[in-house]
Amino acid sequence: MKNIITLLLLATLSITQAQNSNEKADRLFDRMWYKEASALYELELKKAERKNQNFGNSNDSTYVNLLKRAGDSYYFNTDMENAYRWYDKLVSNYYSSVDAEYIFRYAHALQGIGQYRDAKRWMKEFSKRTEHKDDRSPKFSQKIITVEDILYIEPRFVLKNVSTNTKYSDFGPMYYKDKLVYSSAVDSSTFHTRIYHWNEQPFLNMYLGELNEIQSDVKLIDEFSDKLNTRYHEATLAFSPDETKVYFTRNNYDGDLGRDGKGTNHLKLYSAELKPNRDSVLTWKNVKELPFNSEDYSVGHPTVSKDGKLLYFVSDMPGSIGATDIFVVDILEENETTKQDSTFTGYSRPRNLGAKVNTAGREMFPYITNNALYFASDGHLGLGGLDVYESRVIEEQFQNPVNLGAPLNSKLDDFGFIVNEPKNRGFVCSNRLTGKGDDDIYSFVRLPEPEGPLCEQAIRGYISNSITGERISNVNMSLLSDTGELLETTTTNIAGAYTFNTVLDCATPYKVTAEKTGYEPKEKPTLTLDENGETVVALGLETLNELIVEEKGMLKIKIGIIYFDLDKSFIRNHAAIELNKIVLLMTQYPKMVIKIESHTDSRNSNAYNLSLSDRRAKSTRDYIISQGIDAKRIESANGFGESQLINNCLDGVSCSEAEHQLNRRSEFIIVKM
Repeated sequence: MKNIITLLLLATLSITQAQNSNEKADRLFDRMWYKEASALYELELKKAERKNQNFGNSNDSTYVNLLKRAGDSYYFNTDMENAYRWYDKLVSNYYSSVDAEYIFRYAHALQGIGQYRDAKRWMKEFSKRTEHKDDRSPKFSQKIITVEDILYIEPRFVLKNVSTNTKYSDFGPMYYKDKLVYSSAVDSSTFHTRIYHWNEQPFLNMYLGELNEIQSDVKLIDEFSDKLNTRYHEATLAFSPDETKVYFTRNNYDGDLGRDGKGTNHLKLYSAELKPNRDSVLTWKNVKELPFNSEDYSVGHPTVSKDGKLLYFVSDMPGSIGATDIFVVDILEENETTKQDSTFTGYSRPRNLGAKVNTAGREMFPYITNNALYFASDGHLGLGGLDVYESRVIEEQFQNPVNLGAPLNSKLDDFGFIVNEPKNRGFVCSNRLTGKGDDDIYSFVRLPEPEGPLCEQAIRGYISNSITGERISNVNMSLLSDTGELLETTTTNIAGAYTFNTVLDCATPYKVTAEKTGYEPKEKPTLTLDENGETVVALGLETLNELIVEEKGMLKIKIGIIYFDLDKSFIRNHAAIELNKIVLLMTQYPKMVIKIESHTDSRNSNAYNLSLSDRRAKSTRDYIISQGIDAKRIESANGFGESQLINNCLDGVSCSEAEHQLNRRSEFIIVKM
C-alpha cells in the first residue's frame, strides 16, 4: 500500500545513515516523502555509476546503502517494478553480504512483477539464510506449501471495482447500519486541501457510502462525521455490536508533529460514543485515546468481536513477533480493570495472538467474525506484497492461516477484507494495476464451499522399460482430463518417477500419457481413488524397434559386434551384414540422426589405437552412406582408442581374449528421431 500501512511499519525500520552527499534524500526518506526521496536516490546512483566508484565492490558501503534506500523508497510505496530494479542490482552484486531481509524484499518485488518462478527461488534462499532465526523461514521454505499450490487454489471470489473509488487512496471499508464507512484521500471541502508528501495525496478522512440493494456497489453520501475527521489522517474503524461506539485510527503526521525520539510518527486508537446533542440529534462525541496507546509505538486498525467483548488491533508494541502483529484486549466496563492487572481502565492488557497468526513480517487489517479471523500479511507465503488470509476459529483457537488465493489476492497488496458471512458478500482493498487509482475498494461475491468433506487426489507413478524393467528418466508426462483437456506436464526423474502437483477430484477419470524419443508413446486411462490420497499409475514403454535400447540415459542401436581384420579398418562381409541392419532402421525412420563411436582394447600404444579406431569409425560411416543414407544424418564418426574401456583391462593387466573383445566395440548413438 502507498498510505497508512507503512506508517505502522516505519517504527521498526533501522537503516544506516548515508554519507553527507545523500543527507537530503535520507531526510526525505525518514519523513516518509518517498516520491521525492526516490528521485534523489536515482540521481545519486547515476552519479556513482557514471564515475564507476567501486561498482560491484562489496566494501563500497555508500553505494550499497544507496541501492537499499532506492529500493526501499519504491518498495514502501508499492512500486515493485522500480523496487526490483535496485534490489536486483543489490542482490546481483552483493549476494554474499546482503542482509536476509533484503532477500525477502527482493522476493516480494519479484512476485510484484509476476516473476513467480524466480521469487520462489529467492524465498527458499531467504528461508535457508534465516533457518531457526526467523519464524518466516519455515513458511517460505515451500516444503509444505508452494507458490504453485496458491496459484492452483480454485477461485472462490468474483470481484468488482466499486463506483466510489477515486484516483486517490480509498480503503478500510466497514459496515455501519445498512451503509459502508471507508477511508479516502479524496479532496475534502471541510478543510483546506493539505497534501501528504508521501505520495502527493490529500490527508485521509472517513466517508459514508450508500450500498445498493445487493451490496455490490457504493455511492458516496458525505463525510462520516465532522466531529471525527480532523486536519490529519483518520482511517480504519470498527463498531460495537449495537453501533453506539466506534473505534478508529488516527495519525497526526504533519511532517513535524507527534514524532518520537527516532523521528517516527505513530498511529493511535481512539473511541467515540454516539450521543444526542442539544438538538437531540445523535452525533459522535466523547473522543478518547485508548489507554494502551503510546508515543513509542503504533496502535491501529481495530475490529470488534460479534459479542462486543474483544477488541483486536495491529501494533508494533513490545512483545511483537515481527514488524507489526495482531493483538487483542478484553473490553471491560468503563471504569473496570482486571483483577490480574489494573494498568488499563476499561481494557485488559494487550495479548499477542501468537506465532500461528503473527510472523516476523507484517500482519495488518484484522477482521473478526464468529467463524474466522481474516487479515493481511506479507509474512506468510503468498502471491505478492500483502495477501489476505483466513484463520478459522475452532473451540476458541485460531487455526493455521490459509491464503484465499486469486483473484482475491494479486501480485500487489490486498488487504482490508470484510465479509457478511450469511450472504457471502463483502469488500476487499487492493492497489492492483487494474484499479482506478491508488488503493481501491472492491466488492466481492464469495462462492460457497462445497458441501461435505473435500476429497482430493493426486497422481504419481513411475515409468520403466516394459522388456527389461529398467526405470526410464526424462520421459515427458502429461495429465489430461477425461475429455482430453491438458491439465499438467512434467518429466520423470533419474529414478523414472514422476508426480503431478494438480489437485484432482476423487473417483474421477483422467488420462496419463508418456512420450520419449525412441519409444512408442503410451496413454493410460486412470480412475482416481475414492478417498483422500494418491493414485499410483505405472507405465511400461517399449522402444520403437528391438534394435533400439537405452543405456545410461542414451538411446543406442544395438547390433552384433563389428569385426575388423587385425590392424585394418575396411568393412568385412560379416560387418556389412550387421551394418545393413542400421541402414534398414534409418530407412524406416527417415528423421533419425546418429553418431558413430569406435573403441579399441588397450593393446598397442595409445596413439596407434586412437588413429586405428578413428579410421574404423569413418570407414563404418562411409559404408552406411554408400548404402543410400544421407551423409547429413550421421552427425559424427570418431574414434576414442582405448580411452573408454568398459572393464579393467588396462595396459599391463592380464586379461582373456574375451575380456579384450568387450572393449573392441562400435557404438551407434541416436541423436534424434
